[in-house]
Amino acid sequence: MNILVLKESNFSQEQRIAITPENTKRLGLLGNQIFIQAGLGLHLHFTDEEFVKAGAKIISDPQKILPTVDILLSVQKPAIETLSLLKQEALVISFLDPYLEKTVVNKLLEHNLSSISLELMPRTTLAQKMDALSSQANLAGYVAVITAASLSPKIFPMMTTPAGTLSPASVFVIGAGVAGLQAIATARRLGAKVEAFDTRPVVEEQVKSLGAKFLKIDLGATDATKEGYAKALSQEQLEKQRIAMEKACSNADVIITTAQTFGKKAPLLLTQKNLQSLRAGTILIDLAIDSGGNIEGAKPNEIVELFGTKILGLSNPASRVALHASQMYSSNLFYLLQHFWNKEEKKFHLNTSDEILKICLLTHKKEIINGSVKKFFAS
Repeated sequence: MNILVLKESNFSQEQRIAITPENTKRLGLLGNQIFIQAGLGLHLHFTDEEFVKAGAKIISDPQKILPTVDILLSVQKPAIETLSLLKQEALVISFLDPYLEKTVVNKLLEHNLSSISLELMPRTTLAQKMDALSSQANLAGYVAVITAASLSPKIFPMMTTPAGTLSPASVFVIGAGVAGLQAIATARRLGAKVEAFDTRPVVEEQVKSLGAKFLKIDLGATDATKEGYAKALSQEQLEKQRIAMEKACSNADVIITTAQTFGKKAPLLLTQKNLQSLRAGTILIDLAIDSGGNIEGAKPNEIVELFGTKILGLSNPASRVALHASQMYSSNLFYLLQHFWNKEEKKFHLNTSDEILKICLLTHKKEIINGSVKKFFAS
């Protein structure tokens, strides 16, 4: 099969790439021909020569090759113009954000393109190696802590010196999903004292295993979805949560928010009223800024100073460590293709009854396959 990887259409904001030379070679061994746009990985120090050595063909004019492509791999959604040039029944694999990108979904349907939306990958043991959302969220948690440490006027670890003892920084993490747990782990490695909260009581053990304190708040019924994500809270529950978190927030040197509800606007966890009770010098990192933000007043990739605090909405945080993010993302795609590869026919097998594919397969034969997205579009 012909597999194509292009430069990201919004290169200024997306530094990750969908394939590395290592996984180019691995996909080639399955029986594919990999086409790479010239200069794809130069900014990450992957030369065209390395891709050629791995078995790829370098192309300078993507428009000529697009009509022959069987599978298009990308990080962010491809441009509409790119989708229009693909042959019908080609497969697109990417982060497609189906709940917010109706234009893209409609183009996929109109042009009879199959597509896998990586945000829809189920959280199961079998799909773990293919779970790009988790791999990138893991890096986001790390980036949040390192960024906060660089902005904070305090060091993270306790330090005893002849001039006196410096107490460790206090970090409060809101949301203990993949990003939150990595933020906890990274902050602890740096020597900080860490407290965390999540609406799902089941994660308390994971938080404690990382050496952090778990803040318990009785919010009533706060179950997780079958995919493992936290369910959206009511306005009453959110207000109760804000009040209960006030002490932890007021004692923190760094606050990291990670709460997101897939397909919906991120919940507002800290209002400007809450910010006024924080001590001067507090650093706040909002990892949910791309879906609306958890902190009132946060702006994407811009430091906002309010009431003596600094707030930074980290948009696309994994792109800040693009080399490792690309390595992980590329491996996620390889494992996905490998898992559903028909060795005899040397092609990707789209089995719509498969437990993984019937969830992450977004469009196929001019239909929306994922049940939740299909219901959303019908409403």
